[in-house]
Amino acid sequence: MELHSAGENAMMLYLGKETSPEVSARVQAAALAVEVALGDDLIDLVPSYASLLIVYNALTTDHLSVAHRVHQCLDNLGSGEATEGNTVVLPVYYHPEAGEDLEALAERAALSLADVIALHSNAEYRVYAIGFAPGFAYLGQVDERIAAPRLATPRQKVPRGAVAIADRQTAVYPAVSPGGWNLIGRCPLRMFDPQATPTMPVSVGDRVRFEPIDRDRFLSLGGEL
Repeated sequence: MELHSAGENAMMLYLGKETSPEVSARVQAAALAVEVALGDDLIDLVPSYASLLIVYNALTTDHLSVAHRVHQCLDNLGSGEATEGNTVVLPVYYHPEAGEDLEALAERAALSLADVIALHSNAEYRVYAIGFAPGFAYLGQVDERIAAPRLATPRQKVPRGAVAIADRQTAVYPAVSPGGWNLIGRCPLRMFDPQATPTMPVSVGDRVRFEPIDRDRFLSLGGEL
């Protein structure tokens, strides 16, 4: 574990050098411990694959105090794992009209569309991080048979709810945005709603499964084509 300054009121805690469920669990456990240790001095925690950004209130505490409390809570953390996250099921309409790259991905992998859909939906994915936009959850790992590199030229406009693959990661676009991932379907549920509580259906450490649905079910759940 390494702790470094990341600005006038932030510190970055590194808990590993690889992407794995074990390191992700360590990040989650550290986040819970740091939250308790800093209390009201804490402004925000941003967990990622193998690191944790700690943002604190510089008006009520300082760098040395935060560093001391973080080291102390991590010393007491031991080797225990984080509490198991929730399992979240997301419905997906897998079809070329909802996923522009589904057929190309299947052809490149020498698989049928049904095979690609089965491989993607039969797996359980861990939420490793949330970014580059609110609600964009990085999920891993995709079966290597359907792993696909990012597009050479990103699209200027990816629809909300697009389910996509990039390398061995998969995700659901929470809003209309540019993007270079391979689109294979669409989810009708909102991945970020500022008016809801909680604002996102998933958190770091959760497990996600995708459930294939047909076109009528997709539309009835509020999906848009």
